[in-house]
Amino acid sequence: MKNYIVMNFLKKIYPKREKWTHKGEHGYVLIVAGSKRYSGSPVFNAVSALRAGADLVTIVGPKRAMDISATFLPDLICYPLDGDWLEKKHLLKIFKISQGFNSLVIGGGLGRNKKTQKAIIEIIKKIDLPMVIDADAIHALSLKPEILKDKKAVITPHIKEFEILTKEKVLPNVYDRKKKVKKWAKKLNVTILLKGYIDVISDGNKIALNKTGSPFMTKGGFGDTLAGICGAILARGVSPFESAYASAYINGKAGELAAKKYGEGVLASDIFEFIPEVIKNYGS
Repeated sequence: MKNYIVMNFLKKIYPKREKWTHKGEHGYVLIVAGSKRYSGSPVFNAVSALRAGADLVTIVGPKRAMDISATFLPDLICYPLDGDWLEKKHLLKIFKISQGFNSLVIGGGLGRNKKTQKAIIEIIKKIDLPMVIDADAIHALSLKPEILKDKKAVITPHIKEFEILTKEKVLPNVYDRKKKVKKWAKKLNVTILLKGYIDVISDGNKIALNKTGSPFMTKGGFGDTLAGICGAILARGVSPFESAYASAYINGKAGELAAKKYGEGVLASDIFEFIPEVIKNYGS
């Protein structure tokens, strides 16, 4: 039986399209991700964002990661940066590219060296877009969380990243996670989506729980797909809290379907074919 609360919620995000709609009405997503070492994250981010309905996705990252992304799918627009890692020397180019986008996804596969972390901090601080802060960007953010002031942001940590950001331990139960996620979302004035067996989402006032997902979704990449979906929904003008809840649901449900098909052999990239199915069944 369908979950009618979720169905009605997703219908607001994915209403029936008008015949005279055009490119751009459903969001342009900018992704800053990848490095010489980690080339998969940009692909997971970008393809998931497209499958979640974004009209256009552009990825910016070091050359090797962008070359791999460009050959993976012709639908992706890729801007290569010189060198193996994101650095402050790339910032002017990124700031120029960021004009005209509706959301930003940052963090996947960028790495944690000091030069990269300084560049991430400047991007979060100076780009004024609704944004998803994930993975290595959470590590950088932990060094200077005050840059979140006046930002429309969704932070998507797993338990270790949450503890690094907040310097506070989290217990493996929903009650403790609800209390601490709400506390830190309010303190940082953002939406936090703490990933886990049950995802806990809060904007500091409201709390939501998401129970979709599968024990097989422990492989690398499923967090990147979540971030991409969330970026696509943010780009539609949806609030950070609602974007976080909807993306957690979609990512988890698509993961369930992929895991049902592939079991132990499921890959994060298998989710690509199921994201549209979830949206179709519960959305417009």
